[in-house]
Amino acid sequence: MKENSLIHQFVDQIIACSDYGPMDRRYLINQILGLVGEEQTQNEHQTLPTDMLGLKDELVERAVQNHKIESHFGARDMLGAQLMNFITPAPSVVNQQFWTRYNQEGPKAATDYFYKLSKANDYIKTKSIQKNIYFTSATEYGELEITINLSKPEKDPKQIALEKAMPGSGYPLCQLCMENEGYIGRINYPARSNHRIIRLQLNNHEEWGFQYSPYAYFNEHCIFLSAKHEPMAISMNTFRRLLSITDKFPHYFVGSNADLPIVGGSILSHEHYQGGRHDFPMAKAPIETRVQFKSFEDVKAGIVKWPMSVIRLASRNKDSLIELAAKILKAWRHYSDEAVNVRAESNGEPHHTITPIARRRDVLYELDLVLRDNQTSMQHPQGIFHPHAELHHIKKENIGLIEVMGLAILPPRLKSELHETAKYLLDEKNAIKDYHLPWANELKRRHPERNSANIDAIIRQEVGKIFKRVLEDAGVYKRSKEGHSAFIRFIDTIGGTIHADNQE
Repeated sequence: MKENSLIHQFVDQIIACSDYGPMDRRYLINQILGLVGEEQTQNEHQTLPTDMLGLKDELVERAVQNHKIESHFGARDMLGAQLMNFITPAPSVVNQQFWTRYNQEGPKAATDYFYKLSKANDYIKTKSIQKNIYFTSATEYGELEITINLSKPEKDPKQIALEKAMPGSGYPLCQLCMENEGYIGRINYPARSNHRIIRLQLNNHEEWGFQYSPYAYFNEHCIFLSAKHEPMAISMNTFRRLLSITDKFPHYFVGSNADLPIVGGSILSHEHYQGGRHDFPMAKAPIETRVQFKSFEDVKAGIVKWPMSVIRLASRNKDSLIELAAKILKAWRHYSDEAVNVRAESNGEPHHTITPIARRRDVLYELDLVLRDNQTSMQHPQGIFHPHAELHHIKKENIGLIEVMGLAILPPRLKSELHETAKYLLDEKNAIKDYHLPWANELKRRHPERNSANIDAIIRQEVGKIFKRVLEDAGVYKRSKEGHSAFIRFIDTIGGTIHADNQE
């Protein structure tokens, strides 16, 4: 085996950025040979990548050629994670390194270490994330953010067939369980050999974990997960935990998806929160109607200028904030107002919950409480406060935490579909989908100035307008005089009064 061979270069990288030393070289070579097979004769003119992820990808290709693995994504993902596990310290070492930095240099230094490791070992799929399409759209609520999610690879038919044939395992119970750490994966379950979880305690010595999201939607997108596999539940304890996390990581926001179907997240079976270092459009939105709650004089409050129905609370006193948030949640769970189609329950099924988001503003704790209602009707079978049918050509999925805050996560189909829509608008030969035609014809009417130079900007701005309408559909109290009056009626029931100046 030549000294400049693929495996030798990969081993050089392992030794350079891990605890392995020169004495471990032969051991590492043999371990990798066992995973990818014997090296074939290398083309002398072949130029190998110089970065570790590139070398890893070449080794995966070598394993396919050597028939050590199948060629589908699942097998490639598992082998790639095993190869990157060579540079990933053991969980105990990662935790020791994290908390040493935390105690000596502060929270930011600790998360910087863990984030850098999670990118370097390919747990965070940086190469895939770069494929996502991202842009902003100006609205009366500020600059909304749009991403067309192209990072998660599509499964090929062979893998789909293999997944159907595989029996259920039941281990790990879900993708947010602690048991995922180091799990090799299987055809129908993601590889986690290179996965590490930081252990931490919240509140009364509750065991929790902290990790980054493999397919991040924003900067340092992270997940806080309970050590117990138990369902999502919004309660006073949720607010206590969220603010506790902001104490530990004051440079991160943290929020929870709601705990009911339609308005909740994609995983309701495991208690978890999402956070990160990103200033979302909703966080930048101002309070437009100031409110004072009785017996909570130390809490600044108000209705946020946002398409969804948001009450913002801020205080130095964390306990006051938690108590008031719990009072609002309890009231909302049982509140109905038939005049604006707001119902707490129907046939014993609860409809009301809250999407909460916590952050620090210097010495102030801040909580945004987004009122949610998951009713359905004959007219809106997928949800009354959900994207309505005329918007489904762009967005029909649930509106979860990230989108509530102003970042749209749109399906990958739109990359090609919007391209065909642009050709239709320019009267070129196209393959536009029928469900885009009403929208596209409206754009033709509204944009006579369209041309090949400005068409992409026009479409992006119009997609932003669709997302704004999506959020308005999801808003319980509409942005109207009637909606505002109804919002105030709810606030009245929990001892809230409007400030005379009515401005922040």
